[in-house]
Amino acid sequence: MPRTLDREAHTLKRDAFVDVAQRLIQTRGYDAFSIQDVLDELDASKGAFYHYFGSKADLLEAVIDRMADGVALGWAEVMARSGLSATERLEAVFTTVAQFKAERRDLVLALLRSWLSDDNAVARDKLRRLVSRRMTPLLLELLRQGVATGEFTPRFPDETARYIVTLIQGAGDIATDVYVAFHAGEIDFAEVERTFGAYSDALERILGIPPGRMAMDPGMLRLWFSHDEREPKGLS
Repeated sequence: MPRTLDREAHTLKRDAFVDVAQRLIQTRGYDAFSIQDVLDELDASKGAFYHYFGSKADLLEAVIDRMADGVALGWAEVMARSGLSATERLEAVFTTVAQFKAERRDLVLALLRSWLSDDNAVARDKLRRLVSRRMTPLLLELLRQGVATGEFTPRFPDETARYIVTLIQGAGDIATDVYVAFHAGEIDFAEVERTFGAYSDALERILGIPPGRMAMDPGMLRLWFSHDEREPKGLS
């Protein structure tokens, strides 16, 4: 008789591997721990690990998926709010992402430090597709609402939503480069501000909304670029 799979136990066990991986990424960095370290933490066998994951990279993908699930829950709450204009809803969507990352700053920074490694190219590509898959339907809904109410001006809202997703992905890549360059002393904080300001300007022009509505919170920039490695000059 085929063995019946206990789905609840399966989920809990898989989550335990993800819990440990997330903690090790945050405390040691992704490149500094091994599958064996995960097994030792859980007193688990290699067979148990490979029942759920094909590789360490799959474990990294599971951590990223969990983070994406958390962001998606925040987006769902924003979309369920009543009485918001399309612009206000879009601002809340971006704020939700920023707050989620800020609450997990150590984990995000630990991921960022190993993100540019050639070994993580597959994970980066999967993340880009994950962002596109999850964010495109959200932006489609928001742009249709905004165009219908006259808040946004694009003539082709569906196509524009897809272009904005591409812009967001590109901005994420640039943000990583800027973070690395800043902490290497290659650029100053004024250039950081110009880089993020240019992204906000581009988004506002695409949507046809007043300047400054999509500007990144200066306090949030300070949070990410006032890491102990190097304090932004001119900020108090």
